[in-house]
Amino acid sequence: MLRALLFLLITPLVFAGPRDPIPQSVAVLYNTAIPDSEKLAKTYAIARGIPEDNLIGLRLPDKEELTRSDFETLLRKPLAAEFDRRQWWSRRNNDQGQLQMERTRIQIIVCMRGIPSRVLETTPPRPADAPKIPDTQKWMENASASVDSELALLGLDGYPTKGQINNPYFKKDKAFSEAGLPMILVGRIDGPSFAICERMIKDAIAVEKTGLWGMAVVDIANKIPMGDTWLEGTATSLMEEGIPTLVDRFDPTLPVNYPLKDTSVYFGWYDWHVNGPFKNPSFKFKRGAVAVHLHSFSAAQLRNSTQNWCAPLLHKGATATLGNVYEPLLHLTHHFDIFTRRLLEGYTLIEAAYMSAPALSWHQVVLGDPLYRPFLHLDGSGKKEDADAAYRALRIARMRWARDPVEKEKQLRLAASRMKSGEMLEAMGLELMEGMQSAQAAVLFQEAKGLYTSNVDKLRMDLLVAAMDRKGNRKAAAIKTLRDAKLRYSHLPEVKAVGAWLNIVDPPPPPPAAPKNK
Repeated sequence: MLRALLFLLITPLVFAGPRDPIPQSVAVLYNTAIPDSEKLAKTYAIARGIPEDNLIGLRLPDKEELTRSDFETLLRKPLAAEFDRRQWWSRRNNDQGQLQMERTRIQIIVCMRGIPSRVLETTPPRPADAPKIPDTQKWMENASASVDSELALLGLDGYPTKGQINNPYFKKDKAFSEAGLPMILVGRIDGPSFAICERMIKDAIAVEKTGLWGMAVVDIANKIPMGDTWLEGTATSLMEEGIPTLVDRFDPTLPVNYPLKDTSVYFGWYDWHVNGPFKNPSFKFKRGAVAVHLHSFSAAQLRNSTQNWCAPLLHKGATATLGNVYEPLLHLTHHFDIFTRRLLEGYTLIEAAYMSAPALSWHQVVLGDPLYRPFLHLDGSGKKEDADAAYRALRIARMRWARDPVEKEKQLRLAASRMKSGEMLEAMGLELMEGMQSAQAAVLFQEAKGLYTSNVDKLRMDLLVAAMDRKGNRKAAAIKTLRDAKLRYSHLPEVKAVGAWLNIVDPPPPPPAAPKNK
């Protein structure tokens, strides 16, 4: 059976995924006022085989935010005029008398860095004696939006900009090219620098040849049941596909410098600015990673790699992320569970993102190569890399012995021993940890610790054991594990994570009270 497992690692399975968008259906938009924006557009077009005639340059201010007036006069109307001039679409009046797209050759628009990302609508102040309205109503009636979400409705004239418009592609499960909807999918290749944007393009192309393999991290903050449910669904989908997944359910996000390994997928919430493992100077995502943190203003700016979330995640090596440029309200943000499921099913980044977004003319952005399909080779196909061998084996074992967990564990143990793979034992422990089998999981984490050669990986095994003790109300055991780890790994930057957890489970005594004045 072991030979069968190893054979499956090099033998593709039959897999039918969604249809790829054709390059001729993609338009690339850049800012002619910024030479690097045009250079990036040409780099992307060559990488994806997009015809040069599909590039559009508009002269725009070099800033992230436009007023509504400037958006209309400098961007939206000139872009629509280009569609007319190039005969890319046909439009007619709908039943409401609005000019609406009937057919289009362009189904995807990719905005390059240099194209502003936000549309700010300023409203006159309310009279002092006007009745007060709830904040939620103010946000729902807000006419500010992301540039990309507005451009999704490029083919529709005269729609109301106040509030949001229902997204007809939301929750769909078919290729956009087959959906027949009067809208365009709009994403962007944007980030803290043009060098990062070029790297995002190269990584997406490279990883599509191998598939995205590695560890997943889902950080559930226990904030609001709706968001927590999305993240639980995300974790379940990842684990069902045999992707080893660390799920953190403690109220704070993962502590500063928490030692992660081979992080290819990250979902979490809810902090204003980047923190936790991503503050560690040595942390870097695995090539091709999809990393998303849910926060109202996660994409409020895209050029500062230390603020909010989208820019810092891309700075740390992520290839794709999602975000919000203004307050979106939770139920109108990307539904992470749908997004994850669609990516795993083989859809492109842009399709999965719009399938998971309830609203248009709203606040979401999709950052990364819109055509990126990270899980194209979950069937076992694709170029084989030594660094992916353990993760490919876990996926194949999941498919081969999905209904025989005893045999699956036996074969994975044999494979882990043969390959000397701490990753495989850690993955097995994470699965048992999720199944509330903490004693068996602890054994596997200890065995993984024996195979790992890096002290950072060994420290992570101790943290996983301590996490199970914390969750199981075994406070004394958790404190002992953490104290021992703090002494043993005191030289590592990652030991900050140990200290953070110790301060929670074994807080220091309060300082003595100041003496009272007589």
